[in-house]
Amino acid sequence: MLNVNKILLPVDFPNTSLDVVHQAATFAHHFHSEIVMLHVVTAQSHAAGVPEEGPEFAAWDVLAEVTKRAQEDQDQSLGLELKGLAIRSTLVKGDPAHAIVQAAQEEKADLIMMPSHGFTFNRFLLGSVTAKVLGECECPVWTSAHVEGLPAQEFAIRNVLCAVDLGPRSDSVAWWAAQMAAEFGARLTLAHVTPGVELWGPGGTYVSTKWKEALVSDASRYLAALQQELDIKADVFIGSGNAARVLNEVARQTQADLLVTVCYPYGGNLRIHGYATICSVPTPVLSV
Repeated sequence: MLNVNKILLPVDFPNTSLDVVHQAATFAHHFHSEIVMLHVVTAQSHAAGVPEEGPEFAAWDVLAEVTKRAQEDQDQSLGLELKGLAIRSTLVKGDPAHAIVQAAQEEKADLIMMPSHGFTFNRFLLGSVTAKVLGECECPVWTSAHVEGLPAQEFAIRNVLCAVDLGPRSDSVAWWAAQMAAEFGARLTLAHVTPGVELWGPGGTYVSTKWKEALVSDASRYLAALQQELDIKADVFIGSGNAARVLNEVARQTQADLLVTVCYPYGGNLRIHGYATICSVPTPVLSV
């Protein structure tokens, strides 16, 4: 069974991402989790009213400020969603990414839930803090949808899309996705994107049919074996080309509420497809 006993929820100021707070509340209610609400102070948050030193700094209530921000944004439901949950607020100083990773380790967090970018970052780029956390943290990281301009709607998990790369961590990714689907009674789709099968030549390009058939056949066998190993049933999609673009389209076609994919934290680098995928898909991404 999937146990999410403790959720680390980093929050930004002054522009708190209320979407991810709503999502964390949904998870905490479902899994009976404790939420550790963390704010790492910055020059921007000091300018927004976070005290700099002394007793006022120690007494500053992160949870109260998040609820206040929600009310200012005409979001009356958040206070009710947070009511009754075990929430512990903490305020720290230092490098934001390092502080989040350190807090996750010290708290033994089962999951980090955070926005994909803050207000200080270009909306077309993955926020540098989020990128560092993804690159350095060993526990799964949930990032809210990076795409802006999406219609506001109540958060629910009805369709789970799982992208596997056929690598050594695919079983862990598929297990998380299957558990998420089971917990919320959602439909599960396993997806794999092969390299492009177009060949360039005089007069343009053409698709190598044999190459495509071989790649699809290998992926089909792998995904069938993965389902048997984990004792799960899922729809299967196999595409080719640019992974981020293909997964973006599959997410829309399957009406995915969540994409579960692999993250490679060791060495401090988020692989290019993971980076691009988080930036493009219209859904939260759980990087395992």
